[in-house]
Amino acid sequence: MKKILAIGALSLALLACGTAVGFAAYDRPQDEAAVQGLAVEAAVLRQGSHGDEVREVQRRLKMWGYYSGSVDGVFGTATRKAVVAFQKKNGLTADGIVGKATYKALGMTDSYNVLQGNSGSGSGSNYTSSDLYLLAKAIYAEGRGESYTGQVAIGAVIMNRVKSPSFPNTVAGVIYQKGAFTAVTDGQINLEPNETAYNAARDAMNGWDPTYGCLYYYNPAVATSSWIFDRKTVTVIGKHVFAI
Repeated sequence: MKKILAIGALSLALLACGTAVGFAAYDRPQDEAAVQGLAVEAAVLRQGSHGDEVREVQRRLKMWGYYSGSVDGVFGTATRKAVVAFQKKNGLTADGIVGKATYKALGMTDSYNVLQGNSGSGSGSNYTSSDLYLLAKAIYAEGRGESYTGQVAIGAVIMNRVKSPSFPNTVAGVIYQKGAFTAVTDGQINLEPNETAYNAARDAMNGWDPTYGCLYYYNPAVATSSWIFDRKTVTVIGKHVFAI
């Protein structure tokens, strides 16, 4: 469920490597090193790249307001400009190349792990323990009655806002933005989070996004702001509608 891409970077890279070096000859340590090097090179995206991972980068950037072109899997000039804008917003080197740091900021954990040289799920997080605590508090206050996936989804919306140019670029800035969350207004943000909320916060920070890039969520049974109903619905999890 946490897999972000239908085809991981490593699979695509190794497929390409099979053509480049020939699987029949892959029986010596130096060949293994060569294949690993080619896999890493294939996982880095830049202008001229194409494929499913480019498409996923485009989808995320479009959801968050950096990219307005087609989600076509072709890394052209418009995609590069969007990547540069995202990198600037997130304090990264603005070179227009999607490498380890940019994958991490995008929440594309599988691709980040390829560049880390491992296949397990790493943290992929630049956030502090204070950020984790505050995110867990927000998740607990806003969604403690929801399923675990629903709680991760609330955290994912907050993380998506941090990455979006339309919102503050810190966890605290997003959560305490005036009028953004009911739990802040009514004081429930001050409740102590439980272990489930902490785990959901970790998963959201590590890139699990059940909302597919959403920036908003609401409970239609109690929502009072009419503008929220005009947002495009992406998915519904429990009592919450998630939208862009």
